[in-house]
Amino acid sequence: MGIFDKDKTDAGASAGTGDAQQLAALKKKYQSVLDEMYAQKVQVKSVQVENGKLAIRGQAPSADAKNRVWDKIKAVDAAHSDLMVDVGAPAGGVGGPAGPASAPRSYTVQKGDTLSKISKEHYGDANKYMKIFEANKDKLKDPDKIQVGQVLVIP
Repeated sequence: MGIFDKDKTDAGASAGTGDAQQLAALKKKYQSVLDEMYAQKVQVKSVQVENGKLAIRGQAPSADAKNRVWDKIKAVDAAHSDLMVDVGAPAGGVGGPAGPASAPRSYTVQKGDTLSKISKEHYGDANKYMKIFEANKDKLKDPDKIQVGQVLVIP
């Protein structure tokens, strides 16, 4: 046990000091976002620095909870260029079985999103991206050209 602890400490001391300072600064900046995640009962899996950005991963109990977290992120820093968030939510939205005719949801496109990625997140199948494209033909002309900030209907 002591040998492995020493190795981690030595490696962290030589390479991680800057990361530790950057992590502390970014966590301070986005503390209200982290507080909102806890308030929304988002299961936070990791908070760390990756490529100079604060990377937060977790699972929200509902799409509504996830959207509230994104609202908080935009309130802190609309560009959020120093932040990467990967928070999933159940496809049903609220966490229970959907009724016979579940209402369409909305999703705000984030940096790095594709219709396939959004489809995988909401339906569990990336190949159902055309379902999203068809529901958003009034906003989208090409399924490969979506823009950050667009609000899409998820049928």
